Amino acid sequence: MENRITGVMIYYYFVCKRKLWYFVNEINMESENENVLLGKLLDESSYQRDEKHINIDNVINIDFIKEHKELHEVKKSRLIEEAGIWQVKYYLYYLKQRGVDGLKARIDYPLVKKNLTVELTQKDEKQLEEIIQEILLLKEEEYPPQFQAVKICGKCAYHDLCFI
Repeated sequence: MENRITGVMIYYYFVCKRKLWYFVNEINMESENENVLLGKLLDESSYQRDEKHINIDNVINIDFIKEHKELHEVKKSRLIEEAGIWQVKYYLYYLKQRGVDGLKARIDYPLVKKNLTVELTQKDEKQLEEIIQEILLLKEEEYPPQFQAVKICGKCAYHDLCFI
């Protein structure tokens, strides 16, 4: 199994390790989920003047970049904000590892007309290195982690799979 870690994997690491396991094992149930479809619709209709979906190495997919070296991630809600913050920190980390430094980042929540500035610290870099190692170990597991119900389970694309 390849060692590529994507921004989505970092996001899922904070949302649910079981969902992450399904994702890294190519069990994808999101194509028909209405919450995922709503997020895609929001993405398509927001920030239309900006160049969007900047894919780098098939590892990170930045929603858009504004002038002044500022990358943006668009999120539907602040419900799982920590996951979005770490996803963006991973983007900054990934780019820094490839010699792109001095970037700023923001998470935009167009539905609530809010945004959040995200910065990458040395402490964050060390934590991301640990998270990457944990994800690599999780990828090698034969079975998904034990199910643990959390607040967002009802809206998750993998809900039916977990509750069978």
